[in-house]
Amino acid sequence: MPDVSKHLEKAEKHLQKGKLEQALDEFVNVLDLDPNEDTVRQRAADICLSLNRERQASLLLGDAFDHYLAADRVSEASTTYKKLLRLGRVTAERTFRLAQLFDKHNSRRDALEAYDQAATDFLAQGRKQTALTALRRMMALEPNTEVCRREATLAEQLGDRKGAGASFFQLGQFLRKEGKTPTEAFEKAFDLDPMNGDIAAAYALELIQHKDVAGAAKTLKPFADRTGDRADLQKKYLECLLYLKRLDEAEPVALMLFDNNPEEIEVVGKIIGLWLKANENVKAAELARELQSHAEKAKKMREFLAMLNEIAQQNQPGIAFLEYLGTVYNSNNREHEYCETLLRLFDLNFAAHNFLKAADCLDRAVDVDAYESGHQQRLEMLRGKIDPGRYDLIGTRIVSVLKTQPVEQTVAPQEQLPSTDENEPTMLEDLMLQAEIFLQYSMKPKAMDRIQRLHRLFPREEEKNDKLRHLYAKAGFSPKYDESAVVAEGASEQAGAATQKVIDNFARVTEISRNIARQGTVKSALFTTVNEVGRHWNVSRCVAGLGSPDKPPTAVIEYCAPGVKKSDTASLVKIIAFLQNLCIQAERAVVFTDTTAVPELNPIRGPLATLEIRSLMAVPLIDVGNEHTGIVILEQSDRQRTWRKVDEVVLKTIAEQVVQAVNNAKLRSLVKNLAVTEEHSGLLKRASYLDVLLAEVRRGQVQKSPITLMLLSFGSGAAMVKDAGEPAVESMMRDIGQLVTSNLRQNDSAIRYDTASVALMLADTGEKNALLVLDKLRKLLSSIRLGTRKDELPMSAGIAEVVIHPHFEPADIVTEAINRLEAALERAKLEGPNGAFTLTAAPSSSARTATRTSAP
Repeated sequence: MPDVSKHLEKAEKHLQKGKLEQALDEFVNVLDLDPNEDTVRQRAADICLSLNRERQASLLLGDAFDHYLAADRVSEASTTYKKLLRLGRVTAERTFRLAQLFDKHNSRRDALEAYDQAATDFLAQGRKQTALTALRRMMALEPNTEVCRREATLAEQLGDRKGAGASFFQLGQFLRKEGKTPTEAFEKAFDLDPMNGDIAAAYALELIQHKDVAGAAKTLKPFADRTGDRADLQKKYLECLLYLKRLDEAEPVALMLFDNNPEEIEVVGKIIGLWLKANENVKAAELARELQSHAEKAKKMREFLAMLNEIAQQNQPGIAFLEYLGTVYNSNNREHEYCETLLRLFDLNFAAHNFLKAADCLDRAVDVDAYESGHQQRLEMLRGKIDPGRYDLIGTRIVSVLKTQPVEQTVAPQEQLPSTDENEPTMLEDLMLQAEIFLQYSMKPKAMDRIQRLHRLFPREEEKNDKLRHLYAKAGFSPKYDESAVVAEGASEQAGAATQKVIDNFARVTEISRNIARQGTVKSALFTTVNEVGRHWNVSRCVAGLGSPDKPPTAVIEYCAPGVKKSDTASLVKIIAFLQNLCIQAERAVVFTDTTAVPELNPIRGPLATLEIRSLMAVPLIDVGNEHTGIVILEQSDRQRTWRKVDEVVLKTIAEQVVQAVNNAKLRSLVKNLAVTEEHSGLLKRASYLDVLLAEVRRGQVQKSPITLMLLSFGSGAAMVKDAGEPAVESMMRDIGQLVTSNLRQNDSAIRYDTASVALMLADTGEKNALLVLDKLRKLLSSIRLGTRKDELPMSAGIAEVVIHPHFEPADIVTEAINRLEAALERAKLEGPNGAFTLTAAPSSSARTATRTSAP
């Protein structure tokens, strides 16, 4: 414009002559004619500064700054802002707008500084809502503990309870990652937003870790009756109630979980078992009856009956629960379980002097299974206690059965073979007839049991008895005799038998130990122990108890041989406590051939006499650090028994396996309760990674067993989320987690490592076997796809066997293994989308060797 040019020419001339006032007037005239002349505005501002007119300079620079912001000119806006800053004329609004401009152009550091200054200025002016907006933009750019704390505090002051709750929850997560205590932050978040499920779960977990289970239950209670909403919180609430023994409150929650997911039937079964432990048989029966109606609707009766059978085997139910159990078994045609329940009811009713009910139980048991052992003995127990007519009626039926089915006799290895007398042919014929009947009805296991007894009681009888020889042939049984074992002296013969027994013990201990190690719970480990040991050693009773010295046992399981009465609780507790202290003093197992002649046992003479214990052996359960955690007791009531040194050695070996099985079961329970698995995938969360590895390494140091880690990556998590969306990625990881967890062994663990990675901890597994596991996983996961893609999902794998050294700290071992594992994965990724690498470190050095495994 001509006028503008003239004013600019005049301004230049005035500047050349040093006439600043006149030049400024000309520049102002230019700006009046054309407000977009930002260069002129900058020159005018510079002249104002020379003339000490700071107020006019700040107005000119402010206008220039606003123009630069509107034009999206970052560099000029930043330069002008710094000039305004030197003049002290910057407003909070301009600082915030500059931060937004930096944010828009991905200048993160400059944006953070500007947002921080704007938030401070807004707070100084009392404009908290605008300051909160600035802080939230800072959290979006670079989340950190300090900014999160400021955001949470300010949101609370503004009354934004949900926003403040979310911020305090995020603050707690930051503190946890930093190794600090997040309890206060989670508590604050919960107070502000108590109905947020994620906040409630985090706060409850913190309370549980600080032993405040009652507080955790109170936190989770609002989620208990919200059908179908947050089943994970309902399960956690249920676990708290069970820990607190608040079973009445736990029942409706467990039934609701079962209604929503029929696979949760074991949760209700656990409550039934706890009612039985509390000797509340009526309540246990009522809950089982209610669960039965739910199971019938869900068509889960088979699982329900199997669970009831397990509960009955692992506990000592009373009359009320057994009566219900008998009704259920009878209505579902479970004859074996029904008969077993009737016989248990017989024992309880007889002990309660309710002889009429005991007779009724025996009568029905004979109807169900006339071949069940012990009927004659039970009938003799009722002699003189019921009506003679009823007694004779039952007796007549049992006798008619005995003509073809003799009462089963348990023959101990130490017993002599029956002498030849007039009754011997009858026993031989009865056993043969019994075996024939079992073969006829395809009950071969029972038939083979009778044939084995025939072989043991009547050796070489088949050589002169054609009928017995044909029976052996029909059953496919070939009798074998050790001809070289015949010796002249009786003492030599006994020594040979003892040697054979020693061999049998050592051959059997491996199988018993394996069975114990397979158990997944503390109770099942103890139950397997007493049953396996009790039957193998043919003792009257076998008791396993857990507990610290000088304290009542926390868990007791007892095995009783057929016909042997169960121990009363008071006597059992006294015997366990006394023998455990005796083992501690002796620093070994204690053995007594004749309990009546040993002064050491005087303090428990009463309980020993009550239970008619004539011989016993007690083997302590000793954990790492020589800590006594329990005891296993073998009792003989029918005779005095000489315990051999080999029995003590073998039982000590089994006791060590019991301790390990119990520790493993407790560890798995702890991980399940505290680590928290992902609801859909079943994978453990990353927070439990180190805890699981540390615990497994400690176990490996004790057992000298190998551990191998495997890290599976299915691609870049960020790229996959950007490409297919977060729901598709989570769906993919859910499918992967379900497949992986369902195909791992009980002692293995699978952890969600990050967005698209899974870490596996393979217990008792070396590198070579880990490669076999990898091949199996590749085949299993070959069907998984990301979203709607049709191409196969890539899977890179890093493998590292943990170096178990007895003199290294577990934390150091785990750190070295994790670093090596991540390095192995990086090497595998370099080989392509399906590469696999194993990095091995020798225990005695830090040298590594790499093994490349080509993708199939």
